[in-house]
Amino acid sequence: MTRNILVCGGAGYIGSHMVRLLRDHGHQVVVFDNLSQGHAAAIPGVELVQGDLLNPADLADLFARHPVDAVIHFAALTAVGESVAAPDRYYRNNVCGTLNLLDAMRRAGVDRLVFSSTAAVFGSPLTELIDETHPLAPINPYGWSKRMTEQMLADMATAHGLRSVSLRYFNAAGAHPSGQIGEAHQPETHLVPLVLLAALGKREGLAIFGSDYPTRDGTCIRDYVHVSDLASAHLKALDFMNHETGAHVFNLGNGNGFTTLEVIEAARRVTGREIPFAMTGRRPGDAGILVADSRRAREVLGWQPQYGELETIIDSAWRWHQAPAYGPFASL
Repeated sequence: MTRNILVCGGAGYIGSHMVRLLRDHGHQVVVFDNLSQGHAAAIPGVELVQGDLLNPADLADLFARHPVDAVIHFAALTAVGESVAAPDRYYRNNVCGTLNLLDAMRRAGVDRLVFSSTAAVFGSPLTELIDETHPLAPINPYGWSKRMTEQMLADMATAHGLRSVSLRYFNAAGAHPSGQIGEAHQPETHLVPLVLLAALGKREGLAIFGSDYPTRDGTCIRDYVHVSDLASAHLKALDFMNHETGAHVFNLGNGNGFTTLEVIEAARRVTGREIPFAMTGRRPGDAGILVADSRRAREVLGWQPQYGELETIIDSAWRWHQAPAYGPFASL
């Protein structure tokens, strides 16, 4: 069934992969993005409405001009360290911006939302694998901004019948198999692209934040999930809301954790190049270990990741960083 899907933040890294998957499945897509982190070049042939969630007039005009059956919401600030230094900016954009979106959806009679959440809502884990029942105790403003939004969605379900699915990503990585879209932030803050930029000689090296965590080599452990697998989970969530009401949450990860040093070593194997790095102190707001238990997403949504190996994920990103398509994105 073809549906009209609004993708907020659809010109960004994960959003652009989502847009491509939606179109591959025959959906009509409109993208709303302020292009602060996204790239119009990532969504060729798709209608792009440039606007900001913090401007209610932009949203009112958007819904007045476009039919919308459901919304997928990626538009957020996401850097943990920056959120500690500028919490007001994160609460304003991520919480107030989402509330503006929910108000506009309600006025337009749109009652379905898939929300891009994060493992940062859990804070420091109490168990080796984190499932949806794990206590929510964020340790940085970014995580709190997402936690607050999840609560808003639950309250809106009770009060106004909003259907929502919050997908708690662990660490998105990789690039589209076509090599035409991938991860390109300015500035870049995520480990896998930073490692590959160092391998290409586009960085002098990279800093590793913390070498004294209670892990097998002292560096942070993270669960990496391919961006295309994340996009497929959103498609499953849209179908899920056809027969389920209320607010729901699912964790998305591969269930395998890798230290920062292990990611660097895997990238060395993939690229065949040395990757210089230097150890530095812990970064405020970072948890030591974040690894997902995604059984609920697999059992309830029917989600099945296709890219389970770390080297496979890194290889797709490496091909993107070397592809001609990367150039225009990197220069923005």
